[in-house]
Amino acid sequence: MSFIVPSDAKSWVEVAPDSHFPIQNLPFGVGCCEGKPECVCIRIGDYALHLWTLLDAGLVPEEGFPMLCSFQDLDRGNLTDLRKIAYELLRADNPILRENEALRAEALTKICDANIQLPVLIGAYVDFYSGINHASNVGKMFRPDMPPLLPNYRELPVGYNGRASSVVVSGDPIRRPKGQTKAADAERPVFGPSKELDFELEMGFFTGRGNTLGESIPIDQVADYILGFVLVNDWSARDIQRWEYQPLGPFLAKTFGTSISPWVVTMDALEPFRVEGPKQDPEPLEYLRSKEKWHYDIHLEVSIQTEKMTKPQVISQTNSRELYWSFAQQLAHQACNGTNVEPGDLYASGTISGSEPGSFGSLLELTWRGRDKITMLETGETRTFLEDGDTVIMTGYCQGDGYRVGFGTVEGKILPAL
Repeated sequence: MSFIVPSDAKSWVEVAPDSHFPIQNLPFGVGCCEGKPECVCIRIGDYALHLWTLLDAGLVPEEGFPMLCSFQDLDRGNLTDLRKIAYELLRADNPILRENEALRAEALTKICDANIQLPVLIGAYVDFYSGINHASNVGKMFRPDMPPLLPNYRELPVGYNGRASSVVVSGDPIRRPKGQTKAADAERPVFGPSKELDFELEMGFFTGRGNTLGESIPIDQVADYILGFVLVNDWSARDIQRWEYQPLGPFLAKTFGTSISPWVVTMDALEPFRVEGPKQDPEPLEYLRSKEKWHYDIHLEVSIQTEKMTKPQVISQTNSRELYWSFAQQLAHQACNGTNVEPGDLYASGTISGSEPGSFGSLLELTWRGRDKITMLETGETRTFLEDGDTVIMTGYCQGDGYRVGFGTVEGKILPAL
């Protein structure tokens, strides 16, 4: 059973009207504050609520939650129960934590002091290609004499296995990768730093339970496997990818770094924002059909701040409802061959682009393969691809009636190649 916080609920913790983290959200992360063990936290406004402190105080029952140092032992049901407990303690009319000054000071830590970590020890990472507008744009650029979408695109969620070890949390810098690139008129490739470094605006979800090797996950059961959602920036080296990807697909161009936001937003928090996705034509095969709405109305933005700028500039706005293949279809397809999904796996959506130029989710599209420059209005600098020192900031939120349920940001600064 899901738990949806009432839209008019208020907390005794002060929360700004435009905050991504009101009492209707209550996402999960992992914090490591000075003098406290690393543990699972719930975010409320600009504070992290330490669940281990609440457990020690008897406000979280030890039975059912024996380990709160990581997500590895928690599933969707655990998160629902923990959100209920947090909601009761944080709602405006509950004095238990509000009036206990010593416990309140121990349990609540300002985010700036919480040392938020990667939320999950990621065992496997899969990147899908579920944004149909992005796939169409790439097809138009690189296969101008062919249909933009390959024949399989509307039949199955295309994806590939990425590298879990290079997934980092928001704020960690990204080192410019090296690899082979080959100019169109060159006889042989050269080795060196990528000159066409790009971002990719994506959403991702973590799994909270696994299946037995050899068994599939029916699409009407995938909700039991999804722990929650994060923002994803799957950095890409376009020039390296262009040379290496045939015939097997991305490799060095994608595995050097993937950034995620630190707060895992639950399915319960997103429940009020479910929407219909794009019409799928032809109708998917039986194992990919769901009776539920599996798209979400999540407003997404990308900004860039160069080292000369004093504030970031928004360069793209879109919405996660633009995805062609839903999160449920992605997971059902991943497991249909019997692969064993495990707790802590990360699945990314693929680049989310709208249909208009200002809604594209990558520089490859925004500059149309480097043809059109983006001007930074504050400084007059221009960009076709990312330069050293550039910081990319992505954000996303659902707009409710007087509140937002958001993901915060995923940020990364580009460092020079070594």
